[in-house]
Amino acid sequence: MRMAETQQDNDKRATRRFALRLPVTVRYGDDSNEHSAQTRDVSARGICFFVDSGIQAGSPIDFTLTLPPEITLTESIRVRCRGRVVRVESGANNKMAVAAVIDEYEFLADA
Repeated sequence: MRMAETQQDNDKRATRRFALRLPVTVRYGDDSNEHSAQTRDVSARGICFFVDSGIQAGSPIDFTLTLPPEITLTESIRVRCRGRVVRVESGANNKMAVAAVIDEYEFLADA
């Protein structure tokens, strides 16, 4: 648990978070360009990742990541998710930490 978390914060979390640094591609805003990002943590209901440019809270996002075997307990699985940004805060190294809720997802076949 991070020192900044409170008991109240923990009560809001219904699923386990995994502190994973994974590459993720994110689409947001008016353009459909992919932006490279890195996750801070992932759960079944949400994600937090670092990007170079800010995203507005409430914005819809689309992102794809590969869950590693230590999470899936089988093989790596690519997942495409759609959701919305719930919080944006300043992160380290001039990056923005973006927390998003996952509204829907689909597993992708190997390319």
